[in-house]
Amino acid sequence: MAYRSVYDLGAVRSEFEKTGISSRFIAHVWKYAIQNPNIEIDFDGVPSLPSAAYPLLRSKFRSSTSTLDSISESDDNVTSKLLIRLQDGAFVEAVVMRYDTRLGRYAGKPRPGGPRSTLCISSQVGCKMGCKFCATGSMGFKRNLSSGEIVEQLVHASRISHIRNVVFMGMGEPLNNYAALIEAVQIMTGFPFQLSPKRITISTVGIIHALNKLQDDLPNVNLAVSLHAPVQDIRCQIMPAARAFPLEKLMDTLVSYQRNSKQKIFIEYIMLDGVNDEEQQAHQLGKLLQTLEVVVNLIPFNPIGITNQFRTSNKQNVQMFQSILRSFYGIRTTIRKQMGQDISGACGQLVVNIPPKGSVSSADLITDIEDLRI
Repeated sequence: MAYRSVYDLGAVRSEFEKTGISSRFIAHVWKYAIQNPNIEIDFDGVPSLPSAAYPLLRSKFRSSTSTLDSISESDDNVTSKLLIRLQDGAFVEAVVMRYDTRLGRYAGKPRPGGPRSTLCISSQVGCKMGCKFCATGSMGFKRNLSSGEIVEQLVHASRISHIRNVVFMGMGEPLNNYAALIEAVQIMTGFPFQLSPKRITISTVGIIHALNKLQDDLPNVNLAVSLHAPVQDIRCQIMPAARAFPLEKLMDTLVSYQRNSKQKIFIEYIMLDGVNDEEQQAHQLGKLLQTLEVVVNLIPFNPIGITNQFRTSNKQNVQMFQSILRSFYGIRTTIRKQMGQDISGACGQLVVNIPPKGSVSSADLITDIEDLRI
């Protein structure tokens, strides 16, 4: 029998309502589950629930429908890749990145704070977008994750590090799993997780109809757009799904989104040698974005082991690209720090290849989102 995750809020709420149980008790169940990580709860230990709640929870739900199969640690011990086995035997990956802001400086001053961790989370098993520079796309699309399966990645990660930020930049296109995404973020920002919406970032290739709803459904979360090219024809060459989302319409949508949200938009731009990294393309990107308030994150291409089609832009081209965006167009532009390459935990490298127990396979993730907001 397949059970539902206790973090599948809609399912739990529906069952409670049928039985006349107030949904306010759900958060108490979650708190107990988090505080008892080593117990497959039968829910009898959850205090102060209505008596009808106990048999209902036992018969339909589990405190965790997924298991942490393995953890791969990077050589520098700052990145951990979690291989998570789902109830149906499928796998997804999530990545924990640890930062200590006291080790860096900004504008000549020490950064505030101290150690913190960012979790890169998956929303689907595989992905249907088919981006040619991304290993996840080579898996094809298997299925959507439920809201509970998304939240369980945070639960697993929280047991190895205190998670302060969450970025939906793992496997899958989050806006193609819209209802589960919305519910998962609402759970993460409520009791007992209580993450700030400003510390959650949703990355998308630009699903226009979903972007038109996102600001109303999840106000105050950060938006990152995987743009990767300044013109439609190049974008379609490297991102086949872009044919359904014309660049002109996407930019109009982003203008409207920013007008309503009053927030910066993060632009992700993977640097592919001879494809999208020339001086002309830097100017095209600058002109495309100059009416928006954005932060452009230039991402060195990470080898993904399935194609020799692309090469990483050389350092000089990346710096030239950054300089043009900054100097000519006044656009804040960062170069993404490489993290997790040695464990295939970097940007574009997440693809489920089950390693032997205890072994480390070989993927870049975002410079911490808090640093980009400074």
